[in-house]
Amino acid sequence: MSNHHRASRSVQDSPLALALVLLSLILVLGAGCSRTATRSRDGEAAPAKPMKNGEKGRPSMGMQMTSSSFDAQGPIPRRFTCQGEDVSPPLSWSGVPEGTKSLALIVDDPDAPDPRAPKVTWVHWVLYNLPPSASGLSEGADKSGLPEGTERGRNSWNKPSYGGPCPPIGRHRYFFKLYALDTRFEHLRQPDKDELEAVMRGHILAQVELMGTYQK
Repeated sequence: MSNHHRASRSVQDSPLALALVLLSLILVLGAGCSRTATRSRDGEAAPAKPMKNGEKGRPSMGMQMTSSSFDAQGPIPRRFTCQGEDVSPPLSWSGVPEGTKSLALIVDDPDAPDPRAPKVTWVHWVLYNLPPSASGLSEGADKSGLPEGTERGRNSWNKPSYGGPCPPIGRHRYFFKLYALDTRFEHLRQPDKDELEAVMRGHILAQVELMGTYQK
């Protein structure tokens, strides 16, 4: 009998030898699948990284804005509304990013006319080309004097000035939104909110907002 036949018969006659052969085959096949899976994972495109704070068009945790007259999400005092003196509230900010060439401020109310069924965003104040060195606005700055170089846009009353909260019904939210921009806009002439937002696209380094509420 040939050596090949004797080996084959030996394997067939020994259950232990047969089990070892099957185990070896399983291990070989398993290693091959593992290598295939690894190649598949390596071949996948890496997921896109999220934009970091401070990148264009993103809010920046470094920028902060507050008012000494009301807390974030708190009620705005009557003095700053149409039922009071209607003067602009004091605002303070910090953390303006490096490379900022100008700031813009937009104040609007997305709850008009009725918070239960809002239909329009009412704009109360539009400012642009504020100097990046500015760290805030004093109370009544709209009338007493804005930082040098600041220019005005038009609100929803079509006026280049501050108009305080004056909700016809319900409690409305008022968003004070500050933008750090990588340019100035010398060609604009009293733009409304939509016009200003259109030219700001692609130039926003960071932004921050402060929200207050008011109800008559």
